[in-house]
Amino acid sequence: MKTLKVGIATQAQMITRTMAIARGEVKPKASDPKVWFNSVESFAKVLSARNCALLALIAQQKPASLAELESLSGRKKSNLSRTLHKMEHYGLVELEKGARGAIRPRAPYGLVELDVNLLAV
Repeated sequence: MKTLKVGIATQAQMITRTMAIARGEVKPKASDPKVWFNSVESFAKVLSARNCALLALIAQQKPASLAELESLSGRKKSNLSRTLHKMEHYGLVELEKGARGAIRPRAPYGLVELDVNLLAV
């Protein structure tokens, strides 16, 4: 089961880190978070209980399209599309083009590990 490591950092912290990496002052480690949220609240919103259940449904049922996921989840396609695109932005979901333009959602991670520096938040 693959794990996605996420971190919490403000916009200013991310800019500082990115510039330090670009200048060669910081070398990212393999253990560093791959995805960043700007607050614990934004992380909690994206990975709400309802959205975690949706990810589990995608992983278990492997729907071939958004229409199939709509049927399985009981959520409207417009709501699913919005939610899945937000999750795709953070790497939690992959949306693959399928046959006849169908979009197939895929959940590539089974675990999410949160890295929070309480002194920096």
